[in-house]
Amino acid sequence: MNNTLKFLMTICAMVGMFNCVGQESSKGTIPLIKKKGFQKTINGKSVELYTLRNSSGLVAQITNYGGKVVSLWSPDKDGNYEDIVLGYPDIDGYLSAKEKYFGALIGRYGNRIGKGKFTLEGKEYVLNTNNGENHLHGGDIGYDAVVWNAVQPDGQTLVLTYVSAHMEEGYPGNLEIKVRYRLTDNNELKIEYWATTDQTTVVNLTHHSFFNLKGAGKGEITDHLLQINSNYYTPVDKGLIPTGIIASVEHSPMDFKKLTLIGKRIEDDFEQLKFGLGYDHNWVLNGNKPLNWAAKVVEPVSGRVMEVYTNEPGLQFYSGNFLDGTIIGKANRAYKYRSAFCLETQHFPDSPNNPHFPSTILNPGEEYYSVCIYKFSVTE
Repeated sequence: MNNTLKFLMTICAMVGMFNCVGQESSKGTIPLIKKKGFQKTINGKSVELYTLRNSSGLVAQITNYGGKVVSLWSPDKDGNYEDIVLGYPDIDGYLSAKEKYFGALIGRYGNRIGKGKFTLEGKEYVLNTNNGENHLHGGDIGYDAVVWNAVQPDGQTLVLTYVSAHMEEGYPGNLEIKVRYRLTDNNELKIEYWATTDQTTVVNLTHHSFFNLKGAGKGEITDHLLQINSNYYTPVDKGLIPTGIIASVEHSPMDFKKLTLIGKRIEDDFEQLKFGLGYDHNWVLNGNKPLNWAAKVVEPVSGRVMEVYTNEPGLQFYSGNFLDGTIIGKANRAYKYRSAFCLETQHFPDSPNNPHFPSTILNPGEEYYSVCIYKFSVTE
């Protein structure tokens, strides 16, 4: 990229010229998704598509319908750009989706709550069950399926707000939420969450992009290398609900302390992998700093690298086990078996029913804060 082009891109981001159709890269024009495919009114609220750019040429497109990251363009080691998240080319794709969580904000409780029940301050709360007998990702209408209020203060930032009403999907308390997406000049997609409540409740917000560092719809992710900063994980039962045990990853396919091919042990004769049809588990992260390094993924051919940082105690790694090729996404590509991975920063699944897990309780007068950073680079 020449200096003149980089200067123009920087000025474009600074003054908010973020509605153009294409973006110049060192290898040509990035075919950005057009805004008009996302302009729709749902339940009386306007849906839009917002584009973020940083000074290095990284581009993200996000809709306020479910706070979904629709596209994320990242260069490889030769400067070739690919869209590395799965999704749909217009809002109708998300509304009729077989897989509705692509790129979404998840809440009020990310992951699963066993049998859709928990007890808080001596009272039992019954949630909507949408995953067999269990509650998953906020229920029938989670935060992935609502229209958020959106403000774009500059070309690199999008701020979303939503008030989740008392007893929405069964959760107590009116929860006021703010989420800020920022595409930093360090090539980070930084996602921050804040929330307050007027009644004691449980909160576990996360983000659910499906990544493929080769490019969305361009093959399996089993040949990606993964490293997780964790010595322990939380085993699950057949319904993918934690048993309550915190188990060592040693001498098991759950050990990703060193960079390891995702597919190296995914078919091992190991009960946990059979329950999840592959990886779909929570790892207990090391570190107790305000921001900890959680994971690293390397795609050897393109040279793309993604690192994850968070203040959360857990990380859900999902290896795309339920993708089956029947979903047709952007660029008319089929999303096939294990063609994406998710790394969701979180508190542990079913924490309200496991008092020895880190607490997800939020009280009036407290502020919930969570941060997840996906940082992109390329190999030398």
